[in-house]
Amino acid sequence: MISKEDVLNIASLSRIHLQDNEIDQLTKNLEDILEYIAKLEKLDVSNVEPTSHVLPIENVYREDKVNSSLGQSAALKISTENQNGSFKVPKVIE
Repeated sequence: MISKEDVLNIASLSRIHLQDNEIDQLTKNLEDILEYIAKLEKLDVSNVEPTSHVLPIENVYREDKVNSSLGQSAALKISTENQNGSFKVPKVIE
């Protein structure tokens, strides 16, 4: 059973300010959650294998192919500013 004091303590630890009507609703919500967890704890899962994913997942690999890329001079031609063969950007660190 979750009390209003428990909810207020959790809210205080979380630094959340709650209105009076929110405390009542949140108390009910937390009680419902704990009730559901109690139901889940009663389930027999002794024959259930642990899983990390519900669906089987496989890596999909593709063949690595070398493709042509944009050369340095072509890339610098479309830049707004460049300097000494590099893109010039505004300073972001002081």
